[in-house]
Amino acid sequence: MIFLFWLCFFLIIYVYLLYPLIIAILSLLLNRNIKKASIFPFVTIVTSAYNEEQHIKETIENKLKLDYPKEKLEIIVVSDGSTDKTDEIVQQFEGSNVHLLRQEPRQGKTAALNMAIPKANGEIIVFSDSNSIYSKNALKELAANFADNSVGYVTGKMIYTNPDGSTIGNGCSAYMKYENLLRKIETSIGSVVGVDGGIDAIRKELFSPMRADQLPDFVLPLKIIEQGYRVVYDPSALLNEHALNKSADEYKMRVRVSLRALNAIKDMKHLLNPAKYGLFAWQLFSHKVLRYSVFILLIAMYISNLMLISKGSFYSAILIFQNMFYASALAGFYLEKKEINLKIFYIPFYFCLINLASAHAFWKLLNNERQVTWVPRRG
Repeated sequence: MIFLFWLCFFLIIYVYLLYPLIIAILSLLLNRNIKKASIFPFVTIVTSAYNEEQHIKETIENKLKLDYPKEKLEIIVVSDGSTDKTDEIVQQFEGSNVHLLRQEPRQGKTAALNMAIPKANGEIIVFSDSNSIYSKNALKELAANFADNSVGYVTGKMIYTNPDGSTIGNGCSAYMKYENLLRKIETSIGSVVGVDGGIDAIRKELFSPMRADQLPDFVLPLKIIEQGYRVVYDPSALLNEHALNKSADEYKMRVRVSLRALNAIKDMKHLLNPAKYGLFAWQLFSHKVLRYSVFILLIAMYISNLMLISKGSFYSAILIFQNMFYASALAGFYLEKKEINLKIFYIPFYFCLINLASAHAFWKLLNNERQVTWVPRRG
């Protein structure tokens, strides 16, 4: 039981603290800089939209105002069986730069990308969500990375805004700051493991169609690694999105993303072979496989801790700390229901939420569930 406790304790610390520390040290040794240059390849921005009448006008206007040559930019919006005014709004912009494609019946984002990309004229394909608002120079910054011939995929920096100060919104924002830091360090050693689907770019020649149930934000970058190219993070390409302000909405989104990510790991498990994929295989195992397994470690650590309290004051102190941490998460959940937002609770609350979502997703995986379509994320 002592061995189990310390194994779980070490792995949890490893996932969140030691892994980032190790890659930070490696980044000082390897320092694989990206050879950026001011280039202007033809770019196609692809957006999959399902009933996005509230956001689609703003995001198209945002893309048309980007600091990028207009003659080298096109926008394709795939209306995925929309039943609201999405199509009508997009048609107001149709012309040389904006094109509407309709996918009927509704088949999900991945199928929409599979349909749109072969029709795209761009050398570089950029993926944008329907509510993604780019900084003015975002496209220029993304494109500059492709001057480096080793780069096949680029992801920008997502910033979740939280104007209402909600506990779940604060937790989401803190989590993204942590992820963005990891991506910056991982880029310095070669490739990042995770990306944000709202501000990503890929060389069109490297794109390969995916099954409709596969998560493009995860599977596509892995396919780029498989082809021998780098997947990099550029913090100068900024995307702003509103964080969700209700834990129920965030939980549903996290379950969906976790389930699709777990299925992606299952589909691409050959990338975990260090003999062939070297350092990246270790990164994928540490950043994703172990991260999605933390809920198992937390349960095992708590149970083993209960059985070890007679072994000394140290184990009693750790159990007290665990109880206080989980009590803080419950307090955060309760106060959110009362619309009371206290920052002291948002980290334990969000930590528990994402690990509960991972557990839920793992259960769905065991039952061979896959998810193709979903209600769009609402900030």
